[in-house]
Parts: sequence; structure tokens; C-alpha cells
Amino acid sequence: MALNNVSFELPSGAIMGLMGPNGAGKTTLVNVICGFYKPDSGTVKFQGRDITGIPPHKVCRLGIARTYQIPQPFGELTALQNVAVAGMYGRGVGKSAAESEALEVLKLTDLADKKDVPAKNLTTITLKRLEVARARATDPKLLLVDEPAAGLNETELPHMLEILAAIRQAGVTILLIEHVMQVMREAVDTIFVINEGTPIASGQPDEVMKDKRVIECYLGEYQ
Repeated sequence: MALNNVSFELPSGAIMGLMGPNGAGKTTLVNVICGFYKPDSGTVKFQGRDITGIPPHKVCRLGIARTYQIPQPFGELTALQNVAVAGMYGRGVGKSAAESEALEVLKLTDLADKKDVPAKNLTTITLKRLEVARARATDPKLLLVDEPAAGLNETELPHMLEILAAIRQAGVTILLIEHVMQVMREAVDTIFVINEGTPIASGQPDEVMKDKRVIECYLGEYQ
């Protein structure tokens, strides 16, 4: 069973961290929320509306966007074009407006200087930011971010935290999947932890990281 009685609420404007060891069901949960998977039971509610089983493109139009752990850009398109496409098809805006808004999103994610560079020529770290930019271009109310800090070094990590903070400041609620503990300590309000598809802890970052069950699922037997 990929997910078993997983239930949580994410307040508007908050950042919640979603934790769990590899194979815990984190990405499966995101796929259920976004409509890629339809759950066998239970419901997904967004702003009071039952969106269970609604196709992903319609979920996006309702205001939910997601990034992928492994960036999946259109390699031949420039950074600007990649973000504009997200606005055109994720939001339904015209080409001219999408390109204008895309430039602003690139500035937000510090990619304006890469706007004319084909995505296939961007570094892995830059593609991480482009992934966030594409999701932001759909004008989401809820952004699901899958491991944005993976592969970043100590100097690159604060920059990503600044980008997430700026997106939140713009009024976007964020569900953040991450293994990097610095991100969980500095960027989120609360943490929700699952293991083997089952919730095991939730609460403030400091208390969750001291929870015996959380320590055991990540590190083995609690000492």
C-alpha cells in the first residue's frame, strides 16, 4: 500500500515540509494531490472543493502546480520559452502576456541572464531554478516542490531558500519535499512525516526532528 490513511491540512500562506525516507510515499502523495493518481479511497480537497481524481491539467488551472525532483524542461527551448509555455498552457494566457510574465518570473528566480539560453545548455543547478520558475508561471495558489535543494552546495542553498521565501511572500502556499535538514529548519513552519505510506509525526520542526519514530525511520534503531 503506497499511502495509508494519510491526512493533513495545509493552511493558506504556510510552508509545510513533507519528510520521509526514500520509498515512504512522498512523491506518490504529490501525484495524488495533482491528479496523476486517483486514490482508492479518501478525498483531496482544495479551498473547500473536492478535487479527487480531477485530471492534472484541470488541477493546474484550479491553482495547484508542482515541480519534479529531476527537472524535465523542453531542451531545445530557451529558459524564457520554457517558462512562457507554462503560462500559456498551465494558465491559458496568450503568448505575448505569457512571455512578459515569464521574464518577471525569471527575475524572481534569478534566471533573467539565462533567458535566451536553451535549457539543454543549462547546468543541473540552474535547471532546478528553472523548474521552480515554470511552476510559478502557472500562477499557483499551492506549489508542491520536490527536493529543490538536492545537489546544491552550501553556497547555493541559501539562494534557493530566498527564492522559496519570495514565492511565499507573493501569497503562494508551499508543500516542500526535502531531505536537507537545513531547509526544514529554516524554511518551513511545520513538518509532516510519513514512513511506508503511513503518517508518523507532525508539528514544529524542532519537535519533529527529535521524535523517536522519525529518528528511527531515518537512522535505524533509536539510541
